[in-house]
Amino acid sequence: MEKTQSELLYQSGFGMKCVKYLMFIFNFIFWICGIALIALGIYVQVQLNHSILIKNASSSGASIVIIAVGVVISFISFFGCCGAVKENYCMVTTFAVILVLIFLVEITAAIAGYVLKDKILLIDVAQRDFGCCGANNYTDWTTNGPFKDKTHVLDSCCTNETRNCGTNFSIASIHTNGCVEEIYAKIKSNIGIIAGVALGIAFFEILGIIFACCLMKGILSKKLKLNRNKDHRACLDFKRFASPM
Repeated sequence: MEKTQSELLYQSGFGMKCVKYLMFIFNFIFWICGIALIALGIYVQVQLNHSILIKNASSSGASIVIIAVGVVISFISFFGCCGAVKENYCMVTTFAVILVLIFLVEITAAIAGYVLKDKILLIDVAQRDFGCCGANNYTDWTTNGPFKDKTHVLDSCCTNETRNCGTNFSIASIHTNGCVEEIYAKIKSNIGIIAGVALGIAFFEILGIIFACCLMKGILSKKLKLNRNKDHRACLDFKRFASPM
């Protein structure tokens, strides 16, 4: 069976070199992005520490999330870059496995977020950031909340949050809209951006997985070829040694 031109090019080493350099460039760009995110997160944290007006935990948490994402991206890209440069099968495989796991986690999270959207809200953070109270409205807390009476809601429902402000509240002092409605409206208004970012991330993850798999195949083929050559030379040496003088 005749081999195609692309297969011959790949086996000759040209295709593997292309994949190797593409994977290196791909991961180097992501490594720079990861470092930039870490720097941005540190900068935001420093600015928050010097700010008199902003001192709450949720604001500080944003910078920590940015730094964490930057560290993860840098870590993954490091494996990709080193694996590509050194043609290290173990590192390239680790890179591919991590990307596949992240991709699966993202899909699982997206499905879970859609199916369990009424149950998995980070309540206090959501209520503060979106100016809402409860899943459907504030009565979710008065009927089903931890207090189970009509005089209590979470403090994060208050328009001006203070300790125990949700006790014996008045309607005028709390947010009455439900968080599901508010979050849905926010997502709907930014659906184009969210979809674009999600598809872009998925595309680059799949591209990284494809590059890694191609490079893994090339590294294995190269090792098999070297082993065959060694076996062939050993066989020739044995025949030369065993043949009569």
